This record gives sequence, C-alpha cells and structure tokens, in this order.
Amino acid sequence: MMKTVLITGANRSIGFETVRQLLQQGYYVYLGCRDKQKGQLAVDQLHAEGLKQVEPIEIDVDNIDSIKSARNTLGQKIKTLDVLINNAGISGGSPQHGYDTEINVFKQVFETNFFGVIEVTQAFIDLLKQSPAPRIVNVTSGLGSLTLQNDPGWKHYHVKPASYVASKAALNAYTTVMAYNLRDTAFKINAVDPCYTATDFNNHSGPGTVPDAAARVVKAATLGADGPSGLFFSDDNAPETGISPW
Repeated sequence: MMKTVLITGANRSIGFETVRQLLQQGYYVYLGCRDKQKGQLAVDQLHAEGLKQVEPIEIDVDNIDSIKSARNTLGQKIKTLDVLINNAGISGGSPQHGYDTEINVFKQVFETNFFGVIEVTQAFIDLLKQSPAPRIVNVTSGLGSLTLQNDPGWKHYHVKPASYVASKAALNAYTTVMAYNLRDTAFKINAVDPCYTATDFNNHSGPGTVPDAAARVVKAATLGADGPSGLFFSDDNAPETGISPW
C-alpha cells in the first residue's frame, strides 16, 4: 500500500522540494499550505512534471481551527498517516538581540515554530498511530543547539536571532520528549536541520542547495525499522557524524 505524508508549509522552497523527492520515491503526499490557491499552484506544477500522487490541503499552523479543519479533511480521505513533516517556520526578521526585541515577535515566532508543531502533531497523532511505521520529522535549525550556541569556536557562534534560536531550541526539546514517550512503539521522531541553504528565508545567503536540504528531511522521513529516534540530525553542525549536539 502506498505510504502517505503530510508536509506543512510545503508550497515552496525546501518544503516543496521535499514533496517532489517523496513523490519520486513513491509516496502519496498531502501538500500543506495556508493559502489554498498557492497550494493548488504548487500541485499543478508537480502534476506538470508527471508527479501525480499529490494534492493540496489547506492548513495554517498558526490557527487551531485551520488545523482541526485539515485533520477532518484528511480523515475523510485516509485512515492512516505514515509520515508527518512539520516544516512550516518563520524567522521573525532581524536584528533580534533579545533585550530589545518586541515580545510580539517572540510570540509570533513561537506560535509558528513551536506551538504550531505541537498542535499539528496532536491533531494528527491518531492517524499516525494507525501506521505500522509512523515517522515524525520536525524541521529545525542548527542554530537551535544550545551546546554550540555557547561554544565561541563554533562557526555560527555570532548568529543569534533571539526568538528564532529560542523557538528552535524549544522545538528540539519537544522532539526529545516525544521520542522518549513513544520509545516503545514503532514511531521514529527526529529533528532535522536542513542546513544553511540558499532560500527566500535568508535572502538566498546560504551556501547549500534546496535539493540537498530536502534530501536530509526525506532521509529522516523514510527511516527503516532499525533507524534511530530522538536525534538531532545536522550535517552542518556535525559533518563527520551527522548528529548534532543538543
């Protein structure tokens, strides 16, 4: 039976490429997007490429009613969800010093990057539990490593957008808790840093490519039964092992 995937924030950039690569591997993908029209345009592009096993699903991770509606919509289509990729995220802009960053910036970034992930995960966990091999991938950032944020020798030591770093560190913590609490099940739950990639998110300043970034996410989404759970994957933070310190 064809495995099913839901990806949030998937109409462009790394999310969109992740959809493409999973389709190429034979998955059926629900392309999550908060704007239904943009989601359909993304799906139309994939259909034009001959990738047909994909359809849009409207979901705004900042809006619990939208999340519930997406869950009801998906529940009418499938009884089992094999993979959830929490990809939607925002940076909060810059600079963010922390001491003078408006509290509303923190709240907005956390709403998308942290609380939205929790609400989406909780909304779809019942469908995931029906899968014989459920996978959850939380797309994080190498900047979310508290160990490295406190290492003056780290190459990104001076990059500290306050609300973004804090939200990704919180997301990493949530990942470890979920992986622990579901450790005796078939779930594989991991955080993945797509690495510093040239996208609209950073004004295309990153050296990495979108296909390489998406491949890192796909790798965690398609782990076999012997794959790890509760890890923080980052080729950028740990090029030798691929496992970043928390």
